[in-house]
Amino acid sequence: MRQQTHKRGRFTNKTVAIVAALALGGGGAAIIAANASAHGDRSGSDQNRTVAAKAGTIQCPDVGQKLNDVPSRARPQVDKNLAELDNQVAKAYQRMNRQQGSNDAVLSKLHDERSRTLGNIGSAMGGDNSQLQGMADCKWQDAGTAGGDGQQQGGQQQGDGQQQGGEQQGGEQQGGGQEGGNQQGANEVPGNAGGQAGNGPAQDDFVDITTVQPNVQQPPQAQENGSTGTFTTECGVGDPELRNSDNVIVAPGVGNGAHHTHDYVGNDSNDAFANNQTFEQGGTSCENQDDKSTYYWPVVRAQDGKDEADANDLGGGQEGNVGTILTPKSSKIEFKGNAQNKVTAMPKFLRIITGDAKAFTNGDANANASWSCTGFEDRQLTDKYPLCPAGSSVTRTFDFQSCWDGQNIDSANHRDHVAFAGEDGSCPNGFKAIPQLVNTITYDVPANTPFAVDGFPEQLHKPITDHDDFINVMSEDLMNEAVDCINSGKQCG
Repeated sequence: MRQQTHKRGRFTNKTVAIVAALALGGGGAAIIAANASAHGDRSGSDQNRTVAAKAGTIQCPDVGQKLNDVPSRARPQVDKNLAELDNQVAKAYQRMNRQQGSNDAVLSKLHDERSRTLGNIGSAMGGDNSQLQGMADCKWQDAGTAGGDGQQQGGQQQGDGQQQGGEQQGGEQQGGGQEGGNQQGANEVPGNAGGQAGNGPAQDDFVDITTVQPNVQQPPQAQENGSTGTFTTECGVGDPELRNSDNVIVAPGVGNGAHHTHDYVGNDSNDAFANNQTFEQGGTSCENQDDKSTYYWPVVRAQDGKDEADANDLGGGQEGNVGTILTPKSSKIEFKGNAQNKVTAMPKFLRIITGDAKAFTNGDANANASWSCTGFEDRQLTDKYPLCPAGSSVTRTFDFQSCWDGQNIDSANHRDHVAFAGEDGSCPNGFKAIPQLVNTITYDVPANTPFAVDGFPEQLHKPITDHDDFINVMSEDLMNEAVDCINSGKQCG
């Protein structure tokens, strides 16, 4: 019998709020409440967490992203140990947050734990262990500095012109507003206001969308052999009862493998213990019952001082994911074409992850977050949460990789088997165009309330860590219908 993890509900508790006024365009104002003490019945731990969160976080090499050739026989053991590496980092961050030992002592213990686990990975793979052991060291990273040296943003990842990379993050777009220079009457959030659990978001993680310059480029011109249609599937906004903190792609068979909570639409059987047969036999929330695909993403929570039912659970409050989970207003799921070529059918059970849940410490090489507001879709943000004017909703848009290697439904690092199209829409050599999944999720955030995406605790709820996951479980007939629609330039669904 498969484990059903972390059913969700909600109840409230008292909070102490620190308020900072952030002026918005058009003379409006939003009141951003940052909770100094998230839960009145906790013994000062939140104050300790706010101090640690302000100081920084832990940066470790992302071992999973470095693995590009894992023997199939070794996959289960490697996946289990990769999940254990994530667990070790999360626990080390919590020890630092709660001041349970000096930073050096915590990092030394973490090194020893990682070294043993990396040894287990090496043994499972049967290869040279020395390169893996070089990834045992971790370091302290300042909370205001993104890690890594990612350079992919602006390259092939941005080929369709909808994700803007570095252009979104320019200082002149987001400049003085957060420091009060151009924000009339704006105040800095005090240093001990680091989000409801004290580990983010910070005031600097937000920007008034009306101060951001338009930055969305036009998509490439469709060529004679291009495919211009769109196939839409309606799958709802998710059932709260299906939420869990698993990730069956990255950590199959490991409960709480994500360390944060996911919303699910489509297939109703997605948890850590699901497999392809489970998905095939599962039900679906999609109107077209032949679409049993699973679409899932981290939840967004209002930092409103209230507790969800997971307040004392791993993946929830124990790992800094707190506040009321916001049910999306809408979730639009579309499959689009390719400017250069006709698209070919996705294979059944193809797995795609877009974005990077660890982008704050990994750097932006795989970041693919895109935040905005309705009415301002020509302004997309990667490393900031948008403050929307009255009547405008928060949006998250995910433009998935749309080139496939033609052979594999997954890869060791869950990335190498798919790729983004280039700026002209062309796929890399050896890859073929497939329908591009574009998922747009919209939220009505309560007035005067900050919000944050769920994440690994050491990622400090940074907006750049947003990501989305997909497993194709359409019937062959429905996938062929989608391909025909897209290749013929129609709007279907």
